Amino acid sequence: MKKTIFTDTYIKKLKPVDAKYTRSEGNGFTVRVMPSGVKTFLYLYTINGKRREMALGHYDPDFSDATGRGSLAVLREKFEDARRKVNKGIDPLEEEEHERRERQLAPTVADLADEYLEKWAKPRKRSWEADKRTLDVEIVPKWAKRKAKEIKRRDVVLLLEEIAKRAPVMANRTRALLSKLFNFALEREIVEVNPCTGVKPAVKEEPTTRSLSEDEIREVWTALETPGVLHVSPEIARCIKLILLTGQRPGEVVGMHTAEIDGAWWTIPAERAKNGREHRVYLTQTAREIIGDTSGLVFESPRGGKAIAVNALAHVTRRNVARPTEAPIPSARIEETDQEEPATIRRKLIMQPWTPHDLRRTTATKLSELGYTDEIIDAVLNHKKKGIVATYNRNRYDKEKQTALEAWERKLQQIVTGRGRDNVVSIDTAKGNRKAA
Repeated sequence: MKKTIFTDTYIKKLKPVDAKYTRSEGNGFTVRVMPSGVKTFLYLYTINGKRREMALGHYDPDFSDATGRGSLAVLREKFEDARRKVNKGIDPLEEEEHERRERQLAPTVADLADEYLEKWAKPRKRSWEADKRTLDVEIVPKWAKRKAKEIKRRDVVLLLEEIAKRAPVMANRTRALLSKLFNFALEREIVEVNPCTGVKPAVKEEPTTRSLSEDEIREVWTALETPGVLHVSPEIARCIKLILLTGQRPGEVVGMHTAEIDGAWWTIPAERAKNGREHRVYLTQTAREIIGDTSGLVFESPRGGKAIAVNALAHVTRRNVARPTEAPIPSARIEETDQEEPATIRRKLIMQPWTPHDLRRTTATKLSELGYTDEIIDAVLNHKKKGIVATYNRNRYDKEKQTALEAWERKLQQIVTGRGRDNVVSIDTAKGNRKAA
């Protein structure tokens, strides 16, 4: 009888039937075909008088590894490796079980990272994806196969020093995440000490106080409204303007959905709000025009199905803003530089760097200049009340929020166009007029 040799053509021709069946190449190398069509490769062997069945993995006709090998080649290598162990008297199934128990008792950093994300970060942090990015980029690639309990303080110091050479602030963020990761491991008795204890931040960070001037606001707004001036998609341009108009957090604005909007009010649900508290935001006429007549996600990713990533906003600002080469200038200006294609002109806003969150601070600053109290500004920004005030003051300030944001809209129009100055009335001026009357 002719010996069966597994090839991709042979495996693909195996069709599912009502009951599962198997085909063998010999030496225990076997494929099982399920009624569902799933094809699983097995290694059937006998060791110490026991019949054993080891699953090698599913067959995927479209799979290709980094070296170009297909699914069958990879599965055959697993089979050959397991067969060599059996020939030496080693049971590969017992070895797998031992390694599994060992990983449970002494997980690798990669295992710990997965456990941290699934059991701590995802259930508790809305920003868990930021943790995942840092783990995937800065930590796991360096320590993936190392036992978590073997990581020492010097390992942490050397890793952070390497990151700090290119991104000092990222080194600080990585240190904070590492400390949280190993505190999680400490609670679960994976490690006995946190190796981050005593490790200082790479750089001293000063509190951010950046707020855009009126000249900068005008330059940014005008550039965003002029197609082709900056390297920015229409969706992100609209999103940046809406952050400035409403003063809301960038992460909450990018996730805006039309189901959250009722007329002129946008309700940010508690599960999307950073502080976990539902928040009502008044949408001025300009804000409603920016949102437009759409359905579903207001700022949908070009890939579809999900909102624009909040870090995409920060990337756009970094890409389109160039720091002045001289001392700070009173007004922003646009610099033009030739691109690879002579017909294309790339423009950058020449001003001190800013982030999307700085727009929120800018809105708060301008509301203060218009005379609004910290209490009203906090209500607009959805800052939590503190102490006894939080317990007894349940006012949502909807009327005050509407008045404040309408005043800011008029002020913003005056800044951008240079017109309508007489329509912008501060609270103090309004009070004075009432007294005079």
